[in-house]
Amino acid sequence: MNTAELLDLTRAILAQPTAPFHEDAVRAEITMQLAQLPSVTLEQDDFGNVIACYRGCSDHAEYAFAAHMDHPGFVGDEFLGSVPEAHRQNGTKRDFGAFAMWDLPAFEVRDGRIYSRACDDLVGCAAIVALFRDLERLGAEATVYGLFTRAEEVGFVGAIQLAKTGRIPRDLTIVSLETSSERAPGAGRMGEGVIIRVGDRTSIFDDSATAALVQAATAAKLPFQRCLMSGGTCEATAYQLYGYRSAALCVALGNYHNCGPDTQIASEFVSIDDVEGLVKLMLFAATNESAADPHRALRDKLEARMVSYERYF
Repeated sequence: MNTAELLDLTRAILAQPTAPFHEDAVRAEITMQLAQLPSVTLEQDDFGNVIACYRGCSDHAEYAFAAHMDHPGFVGDEFLGSVPEAHRQNGTKRDFGAFAMWDLPAFEVRDGRIYSRACDDLVGCAAIVALFRDLERLGAEATVYGLFTRAEEVGFVGAIQLAKTGRIPRDLTIVSLETSSERAPGAGRMGEGVIIRVGDRTSIFDDSATAALVQAATAAKLPFQRCLMSGGTCEATAYQLYGYRSAALCVALGNYHNCGPDTQIASEFVSIDDVEGLVKLMLFAATNESAADPHRALRDKLEARMVSYERYF
């Protein structure tokens, strides 16, 4: 997918208003986009999460890529999501009936960046749809799942509901996609490539799954950063708590949860190059079989080095 196509797709999804438990417009747009792809099947669970599956010639799925459809917002008299009170006092709301968002542009492009009232995590949702479009265009011989969940911002409610049903095969790796604060401890730098997230504030993700993503990024010659992003918790932790093998990818995010400088409410932003890199890494990982042992190269290197010290054994 070229840059213009990716931006058009991202614009269509970011244009949809959303808040925890009010993801209907985003879900409808994602469903409409994916329904145009003949090799993609769609289902909705009882909670309103969307499960998409691209089925190529292979029946075996190695990956499910997951993103959430909500963003912090006002529901009734309550604000749902983690935004400090000092910031909330400085923002203007836009009403959407049953909920409200900050009155900020839905989508702007400036200086190689996407600015939006809700990059988190609608950019992740757009990346999955872009991946499925590329798989369809290539006629890829792979089976890949896409998971679009509700109410992540109030405690991974949709992901937990989905994990508890067991509807996703237990033998695949769920890769949580996020836009994560550039200011968080251990965060990667914007514009320097997709971030392979080895863990978050709560847990460390599956080592072999993380190594496989590093291996894929290296093989695809994509710029990437390997980071323990300890500033927050993502859905990979939630899936892992319910018995799934988990990994995570993200792109660095500015103005996380609309928290701009000087306690002002501002648009979130991400690098276009980073988003393109995210989609490319997902595509490469999904269409190239991972090594049975992603640690083999490192083990061989260390064992070869040992030979030079055998005289000390």
